[in-house]
Amino acid sequence: MVPTFTLTSTHRRNPRSPKLELISTETIKPSSPTPDHLRNYQLFFLDQISPPIFTPLLFFYEKPHEDKDAIFNHLKKSLSDTLTGFYPLAGRIKENLFIECNDGGIPYMQAKVNCEISKVMEELNPGQHNKLLPFKLDEVNDLLLAVKVNFFDCGGIAVAICISHKVAAAATGRGDTDIKWPRFDSAQLFPPKNISGFEPATGITKEEVATKAFVFGPPALRHRDKYSEKAKAESPTRATRVEALSAFIWTRFMESTQSNADLQKKLYTILHAVNLRTRTDPPLPEYSFGNISRNGITAPRMEKGEEYYKLIVQMRDAIGNVDVDYVKQLAESEEHLSFLKEAAEIFNQGGWMAFSFTSLCRFPLYEADFGWRKPIWVGSARLTFNHLVTFFDTRTGGGIEAWINLKPEEKPY
Repeated sequence: MVPTFTLTSTHRRNPRSPKLELISTETIKPSSPTPDHLRNYQLFFLDQISPPIFTPLLFFYEKPHEDKDAIFNHLKKSLSDTLTGFYPLAGRIKENLFIECNDGGIPYMQAKVNCEISKVMEELNPGQHNKLLPFKLDEVNDLLLAVKVNFFDCGGIAVAICISHKVAAAATGRGDTDIKWPRFDSAQLFPPKNISGFEPATGITKEEVATKAFVFGPPALRHRDKYSEKAKAESPTRATRVEALSAFIWTRFMESTQSNADLQKKLYTILHAVNLRTRTDPPLPEYSFGNISRNGITAPRMEKGEEYYKLIVQMRDAIGNVDVDYVKQLAESEEHLSFLKEAAEIFNQGGWMAFSFTSLCRFPLYEADFGWRKPIWVGSARLTFNHLVTFFDTRTGGGIEAWINLKPEEKPY
């Protein structure tokens, strides 16, 4: 028996799109000016090769006791104060080399949504979530952060955040006193490089992406032993939730969409985003600024009839290979950049299919209290990449939400 999964709602075939009215747009600047000696923030190598795209997060809140103006102004002040410590976010990216920390500010918007917040949560249509965002995800230009506050008819709120994938840093605070101010010295470990010949936008698509969110509750996740049972001799550690769901989603995708002929013509890989902060020597602080991550790359050995039972071991080995030696080579040699150029060429020619997983599980997203209680739900939107899965913790119960992005013709849902 395979793990079962359920949608969070009964999904309508053609849900009516809620109307959204943009009420105001302004610019928030740091509450204190950035000193002259901090006016240029050097992008480091991993920032440079990151795609020029926004990463979206949406925080949904029940109706607060305060009125709309008080809420909007409170968040405005909090953001202004926070930007003083996260000053690069209020700057502008220049030539993929540095951030001009000119206190140019971040776009801050207010919108009215003519429906109940429960409607958006129940229908769970990621494509509609994009309308709540301040910008389209590929409209990043030279911005690093944008925020939009959406007020629903019922008084509920959705705070939509778009942050540049090049820095991929956010302050998820439990009140102002709990914010950990970042360190901005990552360029010392990963010096910038000349990346000419590599296009960071590789993989971004302008075509439609079919996105859907699934909820895997504890009963489904208890079946995760299925994926490690036969491999216990090689890897006695129990499969994690993320490992088990990665194996489940990958195998179902391959079985339902890929023919034997495709398997002979393409290179298929599984990519898991790996946080490098704990894999440096010495380890970096968790609040080091920037996109300090790389991918563990698994090329699955797909022996039919064995139900991919060794996939967990293969993925774990690939992630384990992203170690101190890997990070040292990443920082000191040109080998990784050469690999990226070659991989991009194969991808553009249709010879490589990479299926990517990234996990925000255990991130304190549900602790994001902007002054009116914690969120009742945290979600994402339809992304601009195919074959990408993002995992989120559910609010309660130990479950996981999987936001899956596929080509429309591949979707099994």
